[in-house]
Amino acid sequence: MSSPQYPYAPPPPPPSYVLPPPPESNLKLALAAGAIVASLALNGFLLFQVHDLKTETAHNQEIIQNEIDTIKENSTVMTAAQRKHVEDLREELENRSRQLNQAASQAKKEALSYSDEQAKRLEAEQQKNTQQLSSSIDTVKQSADSANAKVADVNSNVETVKTDLNATKTDLSQTKSSLQRVAGDLGATSSLVATNGSEIAELKRRGERDIVEFSLKKQKALQKVSDISLRLEKTDPKKNKFTVVLVADDKTVEKKDKGINEPLQFYVSKSMYEVVVNTVGKDQITGYLSKPKYQNR
Repeated sequence: MSSPQYPYAPPPPPPSYVLPPPPESNLKLALAAGAIVASLALNGFLLFQVHDLKTETAHNQEIIQNEIDTIKENSTVMTAAQRKHVEDLREELENRSRQLNQAASQAKKEALSYSDEQAKRLEAEQQKNTQQLSSSIDTVKQSADSANAKVADVNSNVETVKTDLNATKTDLSQTKSSLQRVAGDLGATSSLVATNGSEIAELKRRGERDIVEFSLKKQKALQKVSDISLRLEKTDPKKNKFTVVLVADDKTVEKKDKGINEPLQFYVSKSMYEVVVNTVGKDQITGYLSKPKYQNR
């Protein structure tokens, strides 16, 4: 750095050979010389201050320039790093975009393939269902034809049943008219006497008396029929005759050589009981026991 330049002051002119000034002039001269010296001293001080200020300013300018250079360098480095980061981000974005496009393309292919498979499967199922439906319709038609035939058979059977029912009603009417009251072996007027299974069923249906059917074989032991006991002694199928022993209310009674459909009467606790034999076979008879629903005590 250059040294400060001070202004050059020319030397004072040589004194002239004049008469000495008066005392007042010397005083003024001294004052002027002092003023000049003071001015020169002040100028030198100011020049020195200006020199220091320039030196400090130059130093500060150097520091500032260094800082500016550092900032520029750092800014350049940061800009390069940021540019690199941006480039990396752009590259990553392009890679991601490329991957997404590939994935979308693959998904589209798979979706189209799946759609084609489903369409083919649905078409196959539709054809299968159509065939099954056609087969089911044929089966239903066959079933309907069979059902119509069965309905026709049922109608025919209904007509047959109606005919049988009418015949049954006729038989029932005949059965009712066939039932009659006859005198028993004790001489008392009997209740209605049934001579076959239909008439026995009619007696049961009426419910006027308790009817208990039995089949009795020839044997030594007594056979229980409701609240009495019977034992077959002998039979004569040709003459429809038979002999039985009755045990009721601690009493034993023999009914000898009796005929079919003849009420065999006896009392149990003051109530009239009747045994009617409808068929006579070899060592066997069949018939029923008729007794009141309520006992007379």
